Amino acid sequence: MKKTTMRKKRCDPHFPELMEQWHDQKISRREFVRYAALLGMSVVGACELTGLAAPKKALARENKIKRGGVLRVSTIIHSFDHPAKIAWSESTNIARQIGEYLTWTDKNNITRPYLLKNWEASPDLKTWTLNLRKGIKFNNNDHFTSDDVIFSLNQWLDPDVNSSMIGLMGGYLSRAGIEKTGNFQVRLHLNHPEIAVSEHLFHYPALILNHRTFEGDFIKAPHGTGPYAMDLFRKADLCRLKRREDYNPYWGTGADDRPLPYMDGIEFIHGGDGINAHVSALQNGTVDIVSGLSVNSMKLYNAVKNDSRIALKKVASAGAHILRMRVDLRPWNDNRVRTALKLCQHREKLWSLVDSSQGLLGQDFHVCPIHPEYCEKPTPAYDPEKSRSLLKEAGYGDGIHVDMTVTEDVARHADILKLDAARGGFHINVTSISKKRHMNEWKDPPLGITHWFGRPLGTIALNLGYAGDKQGMPVPWNETRWTDGEFDRHLKIANGTIDVEKRRRIFCKLERIQMERGSIGIAWWENSLMAMLKRVRDAEAHPTGHMLFNRVWLFR
Repeated sequence: MKKTTMRKKRCDPHFPELMEQWHDQKISRREFVRYAALLGMSVVGACELTGLAAPKKALARENKIKRGGVLRVSTIIHSFDHPAKIAWSESTNIARQIGEYLTWTDKNNITRPYLLKNWEASPDLKTWTLNLRKGIKFNNNDHFTSDDVIFSLNQWLDPDVNSSMIGLMGGYLSRAGIEKTGNFQVRLHLNHPEIAVSEHLFHYPALILNHRTFEGDFIKAPHGTGPYAMDLFRKADLCRLKRREDYNPYWGTGADDRPLPYMDGIEFIHGGDGINAHVSALQNGTVDIVSGLSVNSMKLYNAVKNDSRIALKKVASAGAHILRMRVDLRPWNDNRVRTALKLCQHREKLWSLVDSSQGLLGQDFHVCPIHPEYCEKPTPAYDPEKSRSLLKEAGYGDGIHVDMTVTEDVARHADILKLDAARGGFHINVTSISKKRHMNEWKDPPLGITHWFGRPLGTIALNLGYAGDKQGMPVPWNETRWTDGEFDRHLKIANGTIDVEKRRRIFCKLERIQMERGSIGIAWWENSLMAMLKRVRDAEAHPTGHMLFNRVWLFR
């Protein structure tokens, strides 16, 4: 393979290492582009180095793109106040039309600058310099500066806010490590190396807040840098957004060089917990889009797949139904009982009956085959006899009665597991609760199934859901309360390892630990799905389920 000469101005200390891995065919060109982008190289520049075709700019299509109209989205409208505390993507799919992120991870899993112009990582990955775009205003006409970024970072890391961002960033960044180095520059001094800072800045609660007006409730002061402003919000009913006023236009421009967005507004319409209202609204034309986030993806797929008026968009994701057990409560504090239940997952059966159009089989660790660090492991077989043996060893020779709490969208999964687990000695009483109740109680049940949306890196999912904090206590989103010192040590090393092969070897250990003594079961990984009327143009499914409608337009 012909070696590529690196230009001096791009010669970050890590880039030669990445180039060597690419030349030795240890990573693909796309993996090189992805990791180079994480370190701050432009996607175009990284593509040039490898000869990979760079993403094409949108062509001017003013004769095709139509401005105006209101997009109607069927969703679930949860109440929320502080964006950093949001635990449900439906809420951020509303908020992100108003507020924005410092970075954006696209559907190809490549992270790009968004409110940032660019970023730079030090050779030891412990100092990250964030350079902000200039000339951006919030929708209330305040200027976007480094003060807003610092304020937002401090909110994320405030224990009293209790944001999931603490689990993601709190292990390597403290508020004392945030430095203002200019009106449009912020420097982060990390406690230990971290490769994925730029991706963490796209975690969905990480919206940038207006430090002048935010007092804990975004609905009362919905001031963001995004293309839309909030006009009305009624929980469990309607959220209406309108295009920003012409006197204070959005900073982004469209294919015609005029300010985005193309549409006049967006209406998010509450469709309830069940699927029927969402599908009926789409089929009778009273809404334009239904997301698989808001309803069971398989049911949505089956309901509309043969409707010629509807377009289905899907993309591979690391989203999954997580069978989770609280290790701080009996009987789940006994790993033999946890392992026994995991052995009662008939994965192929669950995959075919619950989600047959999508996904890949899982292996009881929260790392997906689409994650770059994934270390291939054999898929555990359904083994009810071994389950009974383990239960007997744990003192449950006659089997065990347990309660499971689920929502309607995972009820079929629970019912199938209940039948298969009966052969393994489990007598499961399944209780179904509303999504509204689940939203407030999702971490409480001893046994349940939680729908986790995909993350672009395995480290992100593991840091969010299974890590311990500096005191060894579960981080805010650790719903199973499972922590493991060996696991945390390996995860910390993986966070700061850029060499893909070394990183994957560490993940082989992390995955083994979670398989052998962890607190979750993952039978399969699903795709991210959106269904829309064909008049909706340039809307794409995203691996994390994120909706962004900056460039969406309506054919009329």
